[in-house]
Amino acid sequence: MVPTPPDVSMSTEAILARLVAYRTVSETSNAELIGWVGAWLGALDAQVEIVPDDQPGRFGLWARIGPPTADGIILSAHSDVVPVAGQAWSTDPFELSTHEGRLYGRGTSDMKGFLACMLTAARLAAQGAARGEPLARPLHLAISCDEEIGCVGVRSLLRFLRERQVRAAGCVVGEPTMLSVVTRHKGKIAGRIVCHGVAAHSANPSKGCNAIGVATRMYAAIEAVQAQMMAQADVPGFEVGHSTAHVGLIHGGVALNIVPERCEMRFELRLLPGEDARHWLAQLDARAREVEQAMPGARVEIAVTNAYPGLSQTHDTAFLNTMQALAHGQGGSAQDAAAVPPAQPFGAIDFGTEAGLFEEQLGLPVLVCGPGSIARAHKADEYITREELHAGEAFVARIVQTLRA
Repeated sequence: MVPTPPDVSMSTEAILARLVAYRTVSETSNAELIGWVGAWLGALDAQVEIVPDDQPGRFGLWARIGPPTADGIILSAHSDVVPVAGQAWSTDPFELSTHEGRLYGRGTSDMKGFLACMLTAARLAAQGAARGEPLARPLHLAISCDEEIGCVGVRSLLRFLRERQVRAAGCVVGEPTMLSVVTRHKGKIAGRIVCHGVAAHSANPSKGCNAIGVATRMYAAIEAVQAQMMAQADVPGFEVGHSTAHVGLIHGGVALNIVPERCEMRFELRLLPGEDARHWLAQLDARAREVEQAMPGARVEIAVTNAYPGLSQTHDTAFLNTMQALAHGQGGSAQDAAAVPPAQPFGAIDFGTEAGLFEEQLGLPVLVCGPGSIARAHKADEYITREELHAGEAFVARIVQTLRA
């Protein structure tokens, strides 16, 4: 049976409803969503490439409308969402529901709302070409997987873009910022500390080496790093103006009457853009060697399990100024938008995004700007308002207009 072509006349809200219905929880397949988006873009005569991720069943997507020049704009979103297990939702999280102007569903703010706006932007670009107003510069769409577990899935997509030598004037990562233009965010180091001891009967614990005791000393080392980070001068713009260190998971021991021989902690460092993680990791490593010397039988292993860079686009480029103007409803052409001074200072956010990786690996001016609020993300009854979604739609429509000029 030939599948029914997608209805490319759908409203942005209807597109969002379709996207929310795909249960693209991180570390599960997003193949159905990517297949539907690919068909939608194909119906608009976009050039579409579906990019297999390193993990089976997960895919990225890149599409282009317009000429293959190096001066276009990339709109970027991730397709995955966080789990809903254990959350007390008032409605089905995978069915868009509305109440008093709010659109409820998992991913509505983070960040299928912007993804829906991206597809509307593609339609506007294609409709203009059909009217004899083709884009003078290309519109690129980049959609990733598994962002929520540490910006993992975008790496295969970026590798593809590098291999294809895709170039652009800049990139907009549409995370929910209430359409504030963000040019700085923190990076992240995720790590594991495995503390080894010597097992013994709990009736005579001195014959062993308690791995949990080793872990408590390493936890104290993390706290010492956190104290040093807090003692540094706060950087303006961030809600938390310094880097942070945190232990989020710990597991050790097998039975109450056994001196534990293994205890594992998972930690993270949230680093201000440009801060070198090696300084802090070296401190942890030095403390691990001290603990080994002080506790016979102890051994400590520290490993980085994931990392992504911060974003630091602090300089005023034409691209950043143009996007600032467009986000605030100013400028209908590239020349008009660039002539408008920034409506407000560029922002900073404490959470990480894929923007730092786009900057690092493609060498592009990158900013974060999208509809909705991160304060509603990852919670039960996540929502975006109709007004916010329409504002996001208007933002990308103005971007498309600049590409015609």
